Amino acid sequence: MAGTVKKDGATWCYIVDLGKDANGKRRQKKKRGFKTKKEAQIALAEVVHELSKGTYVIPSKIKFKDYLLQWLEDKQTKVNAATLDTYIWLTKNHIISALGEVELSNLTPMMLQQHYNHLTKNKVLCDENIRKVHILIKDALKKAERWGLVTKNVATHVDAPKVYKKEVHVWDTNQVRKFLEVAKESPYYMIFLLTITTGMRKGEILGLAWRYVNLEEGYLSIAQTLDKFGIIVPRPKTRAGFRSIDLPDEVIDALFKHKSKIEEQKRKAGSLYHDLDLVNCTPVGKPIDRSNLSRTFKSLIKKAGLPNIRFHDLRHTHATLLLKQSVHPKIVAERLGHADTRMTLDTYSHLLPSMQKETAKAFGKMLFGTT
Repeated sequence: MAGTVKKDGATWCYIVDLGKDANGKRRQKKKRGFKTKKEAQIALAEVVHELSKGTYVIPSKIKFKDYLLQWLEDKQTKVNAATLDTYIWLTKNHIISALGEVELSNLTPMMLQQHYNHLTKNKVLCDENIRKVHILIKDALKKAERWGLVTKNVATHVDAPKVYKKEVHVWDTNQVRKFLEVAKESPYYMIFLLTITTGMRKGEILGLAWRYVNLEEGYLSIAQTLDKFGIIVPRPKTRAGFRSIDLPDEVIDALFKHKSKIEEQKRKAGSLYHDLDLVNCTPVGKPIDRSNLSRTFKSLIKKAGLPNIRFHDLRHTHATLLLKQSVHPKIVAERLGHADTRMTLDTYSHLLPSMQKETAKAFGKMLFGTT
């Protein structure tokens, strides 16, 4: 297979003979943009090697943006609505805007790395979302490679952006009691109570339906969620998200009273009531607005004079209080809907040193009668 390397303006290029097409016409492949002659020679050698093995794929002229939009269309039947919304948002706003005009076959690891550097340096996205951008590109190019649109997945040659673990802020038992006391008169009290006592995610609590609450047996099941657009999604994001959670007697009693209150609101609203069977809803049955919930939460924290935490930290508070009571991490993982205990232990590793000391003391007391 013949090929040459030559100067092309300020850069270098290679030209390789691909043989003849079905009509007997000679075909050549030219690739520009190499900074040095050596880079062009190495790239040419790879193409010649692939041609000799019969594995060379003629690079596609399709633009990255057009391929990604096709890839997103294919994803519609593979992921749930919430995940698809995230894919669409990241693709259109943080991939296509920067790399969309590049031909699919011309993407390089350096281009991807420079894009990730830009997102990080300019704080365009948080660490988690920059990593999601990389995972999304890698998955999209994996399919492009499988379809023969590219010869290799260049994203596999780029290190995944690092995600720095956020510090977990939680309340202790006394702070939780103080907050719940102040929150008792809030229309969102049941939301706060369930979050603290079950560790459920915000979307899981806002999407919880009465048909999934067994007050007689004292447990509830996670089978649907409410997404950030106020749409009920009929399944959690992961298999581990499908779970049942046992409830304390005090929460069961509170739910009985709460159900009576919902029935009264339903009677008062009459035909205006939107019966979605939601445990937590507005007086006319509609889903709770997340912004209103967040504002109320911040207001109650201030009123109680407590350290400021995020709503999601109530979930962390639940897990932390359980682990401090020496509840087995597997049980905690099951309540939280984690796929395995590794995620749980990694998230709450800050507790391990103190728990080790407490365990050692308790074991010494058991075995040797020490105090």
